[in-house]
Amino acid sequence: MIIDCDCHNYWSSAEVLLPYLDEYHRDYFTRGEQPGPRGSFPNANRPWLHPEGFKRMDINPQTQEDHYRVMKEKHLDAYSIDYAIMTGDEAMEASTIANPFYAAALVRAYNDWMIDEWLARDSRLKGSIMIAPQAPDLAAQEIRRLGHRSDMVQVLASHGAERPYGNPFYHPIFEACAEVGLPFAIHLGGQGGINTNPIAAGPTRYFWETHAILGQSAQTHVASMIAEGVFEKWPELYFIVIECGVAWAAPILWRLDADYKALRKETPWLKMLPSEYFRRNIRFTTQPLEQPETGVEHLWSILDAMYGRETLMFASDYPHWDYDDVQKLHIPPQWRSDVLGNNALQVYRRLRNSNTTEAAAAVTA
Repeated sequence: MIIDCDCHNYWSSAEVLLPYLDEYHRDYFTRGEQPGPRGSFPNANRPWLHPEGFKRMDINPQTQEDHYRVMKEKHLDAYSIDYAIMTGDEAMEASTIANPFYAAALVRAYNDWMIDEWLARDSRLKGSIMIAPQAPDLAAQEIRRLGHRSDMVQVLASHGAERPYGNPFYHPIFEACAEVGLPFAIHLGGQGGINTNPIAAGPTRYFWETHAILGQSAQTHVASMIAEGVFEKWPELYFIVIECGVAWAAPILWRLDADYKALRKETPWLKMLPSEYFRRNIRFTTQPLEQPETGVEHLWSILDAMYGRETLMFASDYPHWDYDDVQKLHIPPQWRSDVLGNNALQVYRRLRNSNTTEAAAAVTA
């Protein structure tokens, strides 16, 4: 089984959201300042050169039907993908908007559009409930509004945030996730606007250098989720880190364990070592998986140190410029069935139920 945990579903223009917005916020969209030409998504992201994957794949989808057809032919069918978890794209940048009510309206519109235009087309496609984390109460409402749907398999926010995600400010989001039984995921993105700068020392100047070190924010979120006791309060909650690299996890875990042993009185609510919470509750997607020029065994040693056979889940990042081919995934061969599908089935419980139901139907047929 192959489960793609990061598959981007595009639109031809952000104006597809207009029918899903109430009149008040539709006026914001049509009359407000945009970061680009007509049809751009409202956000406060600073511009970076981003070589689009569609160009790399020598395709140019125009309509909604084109976008689905290309994904089906070039990805789902070509690589025998059993399930693809859609992670949107521009809609994630709602987290950069200062007005939390507008941001919440935009992600709500995106979620409804995604249900109509993507989930309805193919049973292999599964949705992420996009939220605007700067408004935790509104995010929790959105989770509860859609959390009953069997085709929604996770809650998704950007990794660019106002504060580390373990902060109690965000706990209404995790309470709602636990209530509906969904994992909470963060995806690379959401820099600029109201969000803290993604680079600790200050703004970088070039896209490629920025992209290479965006794991900094993810490190902060991982440490925060553990230290603030999120996994003591919600022990069955999975926290998924998407597209932030993976090789940095092991040394961070070593540092967290060492410092916790020396300073554990600061967080008396923790009952286990940070690495134990990590192994139980945190999962990483493989893309972008670091690729040393020589000695892949060095990478494998690092992956083993972060319990990679249990904590890694396959992601292609379709259709971006750094798209990963499932057939060329640089992991130990004996891990492939776990990383490509088994680990995701453990985390995305609804996929497990869906897979059982579909298998039973096939036997009956």
